[in-house]
Amino acid sequence: MSHLDDETIALIAMGEPVDSDADTQHLAECDACAAEVAEMSRVALVARSSVVEGELESPSTDVWSRIHEELRLSPALASDPASSGALEVSEAHEQPMRVAAPTPPRAGRTRRSRSTIWVLAASMTLVAAIGAGIWITRTLTPSSAVIASAELAAFPDHPQATGQAEVDDDGDGRRTLTVTLEGDEGLDGDYREVWLIRADGEALISLGVLENASGTFLVPDGVDLDEYRVVDISFEPVDGDPAHSGDSIVRGELDFA
Repeated sequence: MSHLDDETIALIAMGEPVDSDADTQHLAECDACAAEVAEMSRVALVARSSVVEGELESPSTDVWSRIHEELRLSPALASDPASSGALEVSEAHEQPMRVAAPTPPRAGRTRRSRSTIWVLAASMTLVAAIGAGIWITRTLTPSSAVIASAELAAFPDHPQATGQAEVDDDGDGRRTLTVTLEGDEGLDGDYREVWLIRADGEALISLGVLENASGTFLVPDGVDLDEYRVVDISFEPVDGDPAHSGDSIVRGELDFA
């Protein structure tokens, strides 16, 4: 009785559909082929179980080229299957597979089968390593946290305006101020500028121009937000004067969490 070749067994173990009904029938009846598929599937399962959640980077095409050469696959399989998602495990092969008691290996197959198993293990381990690296990077990267916020109240000349402000800290001391502004109607030639104003009103710092309904601005190092806790958005004419125009749209005081 002829058996499934190494190429077919390796692909089935990796989740590829069986090529023909005859191969399916043979796999159901042949204990030797079923045992080899089960052994390779266990290798793939162990590797997949070590891959953490998250988006994985695709290995280079050289990896598949070496696997293709080692397994002596047909030219039709020369293209990298990872580029088209061909290595995704189908639902059909997620079901438990019949595992028969191992039988003596067929002559001439043992060496190639062992080689195939190790190549499969190496390829799956590479994917696991990439996933673990991404997980470590994400775990060690500080996440930002909101440390202060403010509701920005409208000035009498801009009764329809509403605004919000939020300060984030990335954990490394980098702070950003995000503001949103709605309901204002500027005049042609005016632009909107975001300011931090000292609580006593005697000093102020420009953070930049608000070009859209919302914007994020870097808070300069050394600025004490307990002191410069007032957020202001103003209309500014294009007149070359860097000072505050006095035409504030909204303003509010930061409340620290």
